[in-house]
Amino acid sequence: MMKVVLKLEYLDDKVKQKVMKKVSVVYGVDSISIDTKDKKLTVTGTIDPVELVSKLKKLCHTEIVFVGPAKEPDKKKEEAKKADDKKGDDKKKEAAAIKAYPVPVCYQYQPPYLQYPARYHHYHSMEEDPTACVIC
Repeated sequence: MMKVVLKLEYLDDKVKQKVMKKVSVVYGVDSISIDTKDKKLTVTGTIDPVELVSKLKKLCHTEIVFVGPAKEPDKKKEEAKKADDKKGDDKKKEAAAIKAYPVPVCYQYQPPYLQYPARYHHYHSMEEDPTACVIC
């Protein structure tokens, strides 16, 4: 996870909305926030800062202020470890239940392949329709 802080120079809110749209489409973006007072854009995720600047330079002047690892609070890490321990216990219980009560194999119904009838083309000739108009 990376944290990228960019300084933008835009004039109105329309440009700000366009910036948000451009950044949200980039692959690997987890979160976006804009500080309207300082005109700074903060993006976190697995992203390339050069790619962000190249997309945004068409809309407004952009400068890279900070590129570095995203800091996560220690509380979240501890809670995540506890949750992983609980998930591990749940997986063990689930595996034991599956062994005790096997689930029968079910096959999904697939409708038969419908073959469409061949389309026959009917051609008219002048002999069949003598009143037909022909322009040469």
